[in-house]
Order: sequence, then C-alpha cells, then structure tokens
Amino acid sequence: MTAPGLRIRGLTKSFGGVRALDGVDLTVPMGQVHALLGHNGAGKSTLIKCLGGAHPPDAGTIEVGGASYSRLSPRESIAAGVAIIFQTLSVVDALTVAENIFLGQEWTRYGRIDRRAQEEVAAGLLRRVAAKCSPRDRVADLPMGQRQLVEIAKALSRSASVLVLDEPTAALSKAEADALAERVEDLRTQGLAVVYVTHLLSEVERLADEVTVLRDGRVAHHAPMAGRTRRGLVEAIAGRPTGPAPRSARGPGQRHAPPGGPAGGGEGLTGDGPTADARELPPGRERPPAAPRLTVDGLRGPGFGPVGLTVAAGERVGLYGLIGSGRTRILETLYGRRRASAGTVRVGHRTVAPARPAEALAAGIALVPADRRAQGLFPSLSAQDNALLPAVRPLARYGVRALGAERRVFEALAAAVGLRPARPGLPAGAFSGGNQQKLVLGRWINEARHLDVLLLDEPTQGVDVDARQEIYRVVSALAAERGTAVLFASSDPEEAVALADRCLIVAGGRIVGELSGTGLTEQALLSAVHDTVPAEGAA
Repeated sequence: MTAPGLRIRGLTKSFGGVRALDGVDLTVPMGQVHALLGHNGAGKSTLIKCLGGAHPPDAGTIEVGGASYSRLSPRESIAAGVAIIFQTLSVVDALTVAENIFLGQEWTRYGRIDRRAQEEVAAGLLRRVAAKCSPRDRVADLPMGQRQLVEIAKALSRSASVLVLDEPTAALSKAEADALAERVEDLRTQGLAVVYVTHLLSEVERLADEVTVLRDGRVAHHAPMAGRTRRGLVEAIAGRPTGPAPRSARGPGQRHAPPGGPAGGGEGLTGDGPTADARELPPGRERPPAAPRLTVDGLRGPGFGPVGLTVAAGERVGLYGLIGSGRTRILETLYGRRRASAGTVRVGHRTVAPARPAEALAAGIALVPADRRAQGLFPSLSAQDNALLPAVRPLARYGVRALGAERRVFEALAAAVGLRPARPGLPAGAFSGGNQQKLVLGRWINEARHLDVLLLDEPTQGVDVDARQEIYRVVSALAAERGTAVLFASSDPEEAVALADRCLIVAGGRIVGELSGTGLTEQALLSAVHDTVPAEGAA
C-alpha cells in the first residue's frame, strides 16, 4: 500500500457556535491527486486553513509524512512539507522570479544574498514545472499562468511533499488551464500528494485519482474516481438524485414566498411583515408581469459579453455560475466599477451609462460586493456611520448633520435587518460576519435612500445559517414592498434556489440558459453549469 503523504483524522473546527468542520477524514497518498469538492460554505476553505496553520482545529489530527500534529502554525506547516497555492497568489510583482522563489529563505554568502546561486537553482525548479519564464524576469511582466508556476516552483524549493491547489484555474485562460493540468500530472509522477480544490468537474475527470465531497462540514462522499460519472458527482455534491424535483407548490411563472415570509416568520422592511405581493399565490394562478426595472442589451466588457437580461420591478433574478464564469464582472460593470465596451443599460425608461460607482448610485443602482471587509466595510467606523454614510447629506438640515434623524433611521434599519447587537456606536469590525453584511446591505435599503436596482455579489458568503435566512428575508421584503429589482450573483445552488424567482446560467462570460418555476432546483443548476464549457479569462 502506498504511504500516505497526508492523513487527516477527525478534524473539527467551530466559529462562534457554528461548526465549519465536523470530524473530517481525508487521506492522500504520495503520487495521487485528490479532488476536494463541495458548495461554498461546505468547509473546504476551513480545512485548507487548518492545514496551512491559519486556523487551529478544535479536535483531530493532521499527519504529514508520518509526523502527527494536533495543530500547525504557518511555519510548522511549511516545515512539515505542506504548500498551499491560494486563488489570490502571494507573489510580489516588483521582484524577479528568483527573488520570489527564495523570498524569506534567501541564500547568503559572506553576509550578502547569493543571487547567482539562487538563479541557478531557480532555473532548475522552473524546468521542473515546465515554466517558460527566466529567473531574472520580473513577475509583474508574467501572464497569470506563469505566475502560478512560480508559486509552485517556490513550494518545491521548500521540499514540499503535499501541494494544495485552491481553485487554481479560476483566473486562467483555457490554454493556461490545460498547461497547468499537465504540470499537475507531472507532479503526481514526481511523487507529490496533491489536494485539488475545484468547482469544475471536467478538471476532476481529467486529473483526480480519488474524490471527497464536503457538505455542511462533513464528508458526504468519498470514492475512487475510476468509474465515477459526472452525473454521479453532481448528485454527490447536491446530496440527492438529479431527477426532477418539485419545488413546493410553485408553478412556472409563480413567485415563491420569500424566506422569513408566512412559512418562516419575521418582519418586512416596514415592520408589518411581507405584503400580500410577497406571499405564495394559490396553485394555478399567475401574477401579471411587472414592468422591467432593469434592462440590459448587448452589454460587453473585458471577459464577458454580449449579455442581455431584464429584471422586473419586485423581481429577484440570480446569475448562477462557477468561479470565473464572468458573473461578478457583469455586476461590477453595471455598477460602474468596470467600463463597458458596448451595449445599453436602462433603469425604467432612462438609459444610463455609469462610468463610476457614483454615477450608478445617482441612477438608482447599488452594489453589495462579495468581499465586504475589503470593498464594503469601514471596520474602525461605528455601525451607524457604516450604515448611513450615503444618507448623511440627504438627512442633513442646512448643511448640518441631523444626528437625531440619523439615529432614528439607524434604529429602524437595525430592527428591519435584525442587527445584533443593535448598538450604533460599536465599531463595525466588532460585529460577526453576518451582521457586518447586514450593515453593508442596510446602507442601500434604509428609508433615506431611493433604490431602483440592488446588485448583490455572493450575498451570504461567509455568513452563518441564521444570518443567511435573515438576509434572504430582508432582500425578499425589499423587492416585494418597494418594487426594487434585485440582481444577484452566486455560486451556491442552495442560495440561488432560496432567493431567486428565476436564475440565469452564466458560463464563459455569457448567459447560456435560464431556470424558473418547478425547474429551478439545486440539481438542475449543477447539471446546467457542468454541462457548459468552462470560462476563458472571465472572473
């Protein structure tokens, strides 16, 4: 039997009472590629961070090369032979390839860095991964595929025996992805144990010897890849067969009751609960279609297009696609964060062309980004200032801040979104992830704002189950009570089914299909995206 390069036993990790990993077992022998699959929130990232030393596990053991650890620090993880290549590469653009490979482990001679020796060794490592760059090339000048190979060469320079690749082809072109697959096959032949995290089943079919599926922090499926079908993998990820699955009593053209509506309790934005418009219609009845609130025609930009879609007043439309499909670029272009190269956008009957976020906001379009801490939150400012930043001027009287009005608006907003704790002076960085997301969301939906179109990118990423349901309730009430058009992007099929009236399938930067009514199921979404061609260069 092949000796294991990596063996994880009973790994458990909780965050604030939410169990992210629950007794996970994983064994990867030397010379094997092991695919790790699962929805967003399934526990993949937490497992990787425990392995890399970013998170100490609560229980379980990690064995690398025969040595067993109850927890690893980042330094101990590297010393044990673990190398993790994250989606966001850690290379330094201003340095050369050789300087990046030896960063933090420089070779010295007579107290000075021995650049010639480093470049000679780097050249050998680059040949080992079949890179087409030189040790003296500046990393900033390299394409993304070559940068990734520099990261792998750096891992090999530290005698890594276990290589973890986290969504390695998300930012690569098809040619670069094919070249990386060849390098992974070479590394397997060289005896490395490779953990390959991906959403793309075509890559799993090509590379994996074994596959493990995580769901809700547990191992839901583990098997050799030989004999596995793509449909079988989709069923393992979804947790149920991929045959037709009726979706409550909702028929084609009907809108389902929003989470937190009559079935789940909770209040709407007005505090009186969902309006009649938000409730389930009796079977067989259809609601007259509302007028389009957002109309997109022939929109193009870097990495996507042409894209055409409409979102009616009060409608929630999902853009469902894998990482790299182009869904985020579509939202960012509508918000003016990226420049469109062609196409028209209309809000109601007005044609708009936002070149900056400020112009999008003036047109009634707002975006809640996926990375709330980096792009949406001011952690050191108070909760009230975070939630009301765009409303300070509209609420002011004669150019002076109306602090009483601000407090009243904040208190109403905190009650509507279920903010906990509802403390206006508490720094935003002190709140949990779910409550931080409520603050960012609340910034655009408070009573001092007028909003025609709300764009959401991965609206509940990194949010616990309870906060997720509350966010769904708030978004659903916003659409039903105020007629806001909601367009959201998600790679989580469970979220798409829970929140959307209908879903547009995005792949390769284009909309390639649509699901609605009883046809909108997790299984149908997974089948739709895995039957399409992976994106080239979209993000």
